[in-house]
This record gives sequence, structure tokens and C-alpha cells, in this order.
Amino acid sequence: MRHLLSTEDLDKADAIRILDTAEEMAAVSDREVKKLPVLRGRTVVNLFFEDSTRTRISFEAAAKRLSADVINFAAKGSSVSKGESLKDTAQTLEAMGADAVVIRHWASGAPARLAASDWIDAAVVNAGDGTHEHPTQALLDAFTMRRNWARINGTASAGTDLSGMKVAIVGDVLHSRVARSNLWLLRTLGADLTLVAPPTLLPVGVEQWPCSVSYDLDETLATGPHAVMMLRVQGERMNAAFFPSTREYSRRWGFDDRRLAALDAAGARETIIMHPGPMNRGLEISAAAADSPRSTVLQQVRNGVSVRMAALYLLLSGESSSAAPTQEAQR
Repeated sequence: MRHLLSTEDLDKADAIRILDTAEEMAAVSDREVKKLPVLRGRTVVNLFFEDSTRTRISFEAAAKRLSADVINFAAKGSSVSKGESLKDTAQTLEAMGADAVVIRHWASGAPARLAASDWIDAAVVNAGDGTHEHPTQALLDAFTMRRNWARINGTASAGTDLSGMKVAIVGDVLHSRVARSNLWLLRTLGADLTLVAPPTLLPVGVEQWPCSVSYDLDETLATGPHAVMMLRVQGERMNAAFFPSTREYSRRWGFDDRRLAALDAAGARETIIMHPGPMNRGLEISAAAADSPRSTVLQQVRNGVSVRMAALYLLLSGESSSAAPTQEAQR
């Protein structure tokens, strides 16, 4: 694996190898000393052209736990704000000896352009590009789902896929790179996926995607999904009215207190509620649902560090045949 740009590029073996490696990294994160020396001497640059809190901090924590040196580069206040191009920025990072560049960019395809260029000889990780993809978010979501699916089935997580698991992704699919990355990854892992949204918030051609489509959240919940992922309504990407009002959206497509109570009354103990964050409480998800025992929001944040540790380890350590660091490396 040279770069991590899209979940569509991952076959089942690659995806499971990353998730299994993340299990090993999670075990490291539970230790008193949360460090491995495997990337000592390597330099990871977080190159963020869009604002981020969770993703940037998660990548920084992941790299540092692997003993890599970390450089955080934000477009605001840098030469980018003065008109410097992506090419010039990349060549500056190359001169600094970057081994990996974690890039978030407002333009779809920017990470792929960087990876395909001769501007830089570093591994490139897509941390979100426009409305295109966000592969490590999908991987941490799958990691969270797989652990829950293993608990339901009474099996170990390692080495397993998501065959038979029913997943509903609800909300602003049109603007969501998280939804797209999850679509490809969950399909590869064998999950049964349903997208739920108002027609105005579904992409053109969605009927050709390898999933089911529904416009009725209550109808979808009645089918007993094992995971329900609520997407953030991305008002900053909307230049038109995609729904009548926030109240109407919350009533029809938000996971509110009424739907949470209905889930509990139905005895659907297996169903988890997910959200990639940041959450618009009271819009796509109520406070009660976000804070309920079903919610995996904080688990997803915690799992994000382990998954990103796994991605950086597999990209930079030269490891290709084993899914986990050696015992010697862990010591």
C-alpha cells in the first residue's frame, strides 16, 4: 500500500488487514505507555486546507504514538493564504524531508493529484477532499461496527468482515464524503447498506450505487438495522434550500427522542447509533440519542486514533505481509 486515497481502492484483504492492525494498535493504546518505536525518525506532515479538530488531532496523536515526528501545517496564516499553490507547498514539504503527508483539502481530487505528481516522494493519506471521500473515517466507522458485530455474534473481531450486518446511513448524503467512503468500504466488507435522505439530499445517479435507497427513516428503522449512522447537515456547503425548515428536517429525518424511545420499546438492543461528528444536536440527532448507551460517538473518536496508527504504520514501516507490528517492535 503506497497511498491511502479512497476506500474504493481497497480490496477485502487490504481492508481487513488495516482493521486487524488497528486491533493491535488499540491494545497498545490501552497500555500505560502508549508508544511504539516503529516510526522513529519518520516525519508526518498534517497538511490541512480546511478547518478540522477531530481528524487533525487524531492523526497527530496516531503519529506520535508511533514515535514519528509531526509537523502541523494549516493553510490559514501560511503562504497558502498569500497565493502559494499546492505544488509549491508540496515541494517545500519534500525539501523538509516529509515521509507522509496527511492532506485535507476543499477540492475533490487534491490528494490524488498530489500522490500522482512528481512534486513529492511521500506517502499521501486523504483526510477528506471536498465532497469526494474520507477513507480513514470510513475505516474507523467499520472498525466500530465490526467490534459491535462481533459482540452480537459472540466471535472475535480479528479477521472477520461485516457479512450480514444491516447499516443505515441517514441525512445529507449529497454533501457527505463520509457517506461515499462508507458506501465502498461497507460493500467490500459485505454489509447490507441503505441510504436514507430527502430526495434533494441524494446525489444524481444514486440509484446506480450498490445500496438501497429510502426516503422514510421510520420505515427503515422498522427493518431492524444493526447500525444507524446520522450524517451532519452541512449547511456551509449548501447554496440553496434543500429542505423546508430545520424543524421539518428534524421531524422527518432526524434521530429524535421519539425514535430513540421506539427503538428501546421494540427491544432492538443490538442497534447502535453512530455519527462522524461534529454533531448538530437537535437537528440530525437529539441530545438524548447522542448521549444514550446506544451511541458510539466517543468510541468512534477513540477508535480513530487506532485506525490512523494502523494506516500510518502500514504505509511507512514497509510492512506488507503481516497485519501487526512484531512483538519485538512492540517492546
